[in-house]
Amino acid sequence: MVQSVLLIGAVMTIVLVLLGIGLLKASSRAKYLPYYPGMVIFATGVILATIPTIVGKVTILGAGLGGWGIAFMFSSSIGFILTSIVDAYTSAEAA
Repeated sequence: MVQSVLLIGAVMTIVLVLLGIGLLKASSRAKYLPYYPGMVIFATGVILATIPTIVGKVTILGAGLGGWGIAFMFSSSIGFILTSIVDAYTSAEAA
């Protein structure tokens, strides 16, 4: 179960970082656009982490809904960090 949560978190991190960098390169005027996918994934993670308290144990692809929520929140935080680092370096080059 821990392996599947780590794998889900790693895959979602890669997807979020690539999506954030792509949106960063595509949008020069929209300042916060690259961060929206991370916010959506974080909110989804919070919802997925709280659903098992209401519904009970639900397992999807070897991980419970709480595990999916933890993986989504992990990937969102790492995605935010890496996207903001890339944003800072591209902003420094533009100035």
